[in-house]
Amino acid sequence: MVKGLIQLSYRKIIDVASQKLWDKYVFDDTYQEFFMQAQFYNQASTYATFQELIDHVPNADRLHYLTSQAAIGYIRQLNKTIPDIANVSGKLCLPFTNFKFEIIQSHVQQKDAHKIAIYFFSDPLTWIDTINNHLLIAYDDQRTALRESHNVATDLIALQPYLSISSFQS
Repeated sequence: MVKGLIQLSYRKIIDVASQKLWDKYVFDDTYQEFFMQAQFYNQASTYATFQELIDHVPNADRLHYLTSQAAIGYIRQLNKTIPDIANVSGKLCLPFTNFKFEIIQSHVQQKDAHKIAIYFFSDPLTWIDTINNHLLIAYDDQRTALRESHNVATDLIALQPYLSISSFQS
């Protein structure tokens, strides 16, 4: 009956083409933070891109963490709910506690080249079934309640790009 306990991950990509207001604020502030932090790693202005810094400057991979600090306040505004992923009723519904920030690419002189990803990891969910391209889930670990035929609140979440099952326990 029940497939198991899962955790979903959603990779939210933010770049110059992002349209939502929240995304634009995150884009602007993380670019500004990247620009300022990159100066420390690039004092001679030898490198223009994030990739060049990673390839040639020791510890430049810390730019992921340092730049992420500009996004923390915005992530808190989400009230522990993964953005963009709604149930079939159109309600944002997936709780998260953990996230990971990544600079995909950036350029110290071209803001338009800035592109980041924020990976949101859902709290544990009970995966009950898959109906067409929707996951039927219950929040938290409801495996025992379902085996004992208790009534459990459920939700339907559409499978979509950048949403995946990141862990599974039977």
